Parts: sequence; C-alpha cells; structure tokens
Amino acid sequence: MKKLGPGVFCVFLLMSGPVSAVCLPQTLDIRGPSGQQRFSVEIADDAAERQKGLMFRESMPMSAGMLFVFESPKHSAFWMKNTLIPLDMIFVDSTGTVTQVHSNAIPLDETSIDGGDDVAFVLEINGGLAKRMGIAAGAQIRHPMVQQNSAKWPCSVD
Repeated sequence: MKKLGPGVFCVFLLMSGPVSAVCLPQTLDIRGPSGQQRFSVEIADDAAERQKGLMFRESMPMSAGMLFVFESPKHSAFWMKNTLIPLDMIFVDSTGTVTQVHSNAIPLDETSIDGGDDVAFVLEINGGLAKRMGIAAGAQIRHPMVQQNSAKWPCSVD
C-alpha cells in the first residue's frame, strides 16, 4: 500500500470547498473599523447565570469576558451591584451587530445602565478596553450563539 504525501491532503482541502471559520462557545470574535479581536468568554444563558454575572470577581484576564445571552431580543438594563471591577458593556442585537457601548461602568454602582431595545447579547469586558480597541456601535460579533442564518458575520469564511 502506497502512502499519500502531504501535498495530496492540501489538494483535498482545496477541492472540498470553503472551510468554515472556527466558532467555539468559549471564544468570541469582534470586528470593526479598528480591526478584529478575540475574547475567551464565559456564557451566561439562563436567569441565574445572568443575575450573578461577574459579581464578586476581583480581576479578569485582559482577553476575557462574559457573554450574556437572552432567549429573545428585549429591552435590557444592567447594573454593577456586587461587581468589583470596572467593565465595558457591549450591547448587541440578534444579527451580532453592536448597538451601543457603555464604557467603564463603576464598580458597586447600582445605577441602571440602559442598553436599549432589541438586545440579544451583552458582552462584558474589562473597563476601558472597548475604547482602546475601537469597539463601537456598528461593530460585529461572531459567535455560535448568534443565529447563523441572520448573522452579519456568520461562522464561515467571508
């Protein structure tokens, strides 16, 4: 039996059509005019997880965050009760498009932060990071929790 060389595998990949971008639940990509970033994310997709969020955490790695996932788009408001680190809150619609960013939410502040209507996701990252990375309204996220048939940036090669 003859072994196939490495070139045969490359030809097979080229012939097999477009290769999907890797979309894993634990990573989230975001792109905008300033470029593309990747975050390691925890998912908060039920009421108990969303209520606890990032409370009581004393730190979070710079490339990490938490993705809040709602069953359906809704009016969304957050607060910083029992949250010890400043956060940027990135509000996202069902297509994966950022609708607004609230920068540097104040730790332990119970003032309501209004994310607006039709919020399907909220990405929380370290405070000040969104501005440094140029993340603003109009940016897009890529993640498997975004319905792929309506995603502005689906989990496939652009």
